[in-house]
Amino acid sequence: MPRLPRARATRPGRRFSARRIGDCLIGDNGGVTTRLRLMAVHAHPDDESSKGAATMARYAAEGIDVLVVTLTGGERGSILNPAMDRPEVIVDLPNVRRAEMAEAVRILGVRHIWLGFVDSGLPEGDPLPPLPEGSFATLPLEEASAPLVELIRRERPHVVITYDENGGYPHPDHIMCHRVTVEAFDAAGDPDRYPGTGDPWQPLKLYYHWTFHLERFQALHDAMLRRGLESPYTERLATWEVKAEHVNRITTRVPTAPWYGARADALRAHATQVDPHGPWFDVPLDVQQEAWPTEDYELARSLVDSPIPEDDLFAGLREDAHR
Repeated sequence: MPRLPRARATRPGRRFSARRIGDCLIGDNGGVTTRLRLMAVHAHPDDESSKGAATMARYAAEGIDVLVVTLTGGERGSILNPAMDRPEVIVDLPNVRRAEMAEAVRILGVRHIWLGFVDSGLPEGDPLPPLPEGSFATLPLEEASAPLVELIRRERPHVVITYDENGGYPHPDHIMCHRVTVEAFDAAGDPDRYPGTGDPWQPLKLYYHWTFHLERFQALHDAMLRRGLESPYTERLATWEVKAEHVNRITTRVPTAPWYGARADALRAHATQVDPHGPWFDVPLDVQQEAWPTEDYELARSLVDSPIPEDDLFAGLREDAHR
């Protein structure tokens, strides 16, 4: 059984019983709300479509309120689709990426908010050059976290999802996104922190994405070979370095296969970042659905009780939300 990361409350020893969960779900009219809320925090436009998109589409289809928060505008992203590498796109890239984002969230059926930080870019070279002054990853933690604390207090999500401590991959903005989201999750329920950003609201569960992991890639690879198809993962698996700190971290596998089509369409909507003829689409949809029908997460913080392993990000919350 995967290990459960130690749950950490905002205040030492603070934890919610079932009765307390019910109190947390009290709506504005004094009655118990029946609509659960999910907030997905991402660094750039397109990240939401490559990490957890099918999960969000599934929950939105079920009537859960799903909000994607994009911290930066992706202004310094490279154009990765040759068909979009055109002068008129390059000169207007921030607006193009906003339009792509609008189409992606329409496809997924979710809400979306920009927080307005400036993309830090992905530095290259040896030694690495400094990040641009004033970009997201260079900001003090409290300055970068305050807008997200305010948003959590306003939107009142029950569940928050973001990246692990490595950012999913070590992009400076992804790592900063992790730090900011953990800070905001831990601080939003504390009335003594971040004064002036609204009434306290404590989310109850925090998850990290585990999208690009060995078990999934191996399953997709094996499924392609069984069908007599060329696997796009042969070289990647041959050089895969198993890291002890990444083993047995998945606690939650959400069945999402019926929404893989929406995920693919949302990815294609980010046309500057995703080549429709590129490696994102090398594995046919039906192979993905059969070989790996879940999107996977690590429960990093929990203030409720729910048995591990889970198959639902709202495990431990649904019964009380509908009392």
